[in-house]
Amino acid sequence: QVQLVESGGGLVQGGGSLKLSCAASGSIFSIGDMGWYRQGPGKQRELVATITTGGTARYADSVKGRFTISRDNAKKTVYLQMDSLKPEDTAVYYCHAFVTRTFLRISQDYWGQGTQVTVFS
Repeated sequence: QVQLVESGGGLVQGGGSLKLSCAASGSIFSIGDMGWYRQGPGKQRELVATITTGGTARYADSVKGRFTISRDNAKKTVYLQMDSLKPEDTAVYYCHAFVTRTFLRISQDYWGQGTQVTVFS
């Protein structure tokens, strides 16, 4: 079984910073692209950032210049460094990853349980 567990969410003042982590565990052969999504109050889930195995990152326009996605393949972990946070960033953040399980040749997508990020003025 494969599990993605997010951590690092919390309450932070506007302009502050927060770093999210998402660790994959279980019967994993390899991990492909990973990313972060979020769902704010009254909004649909949206893509925040993605990163390939080689480290190529992409960001939503709303977070460019403020957020940084990174990964540690050895630790099977993806991170999201969030700086200059705004109240609009308040949302539940979800980790996503494409994972190939041990003994399988099929890549499947997995989601974390989500971690709450609240930014106040």
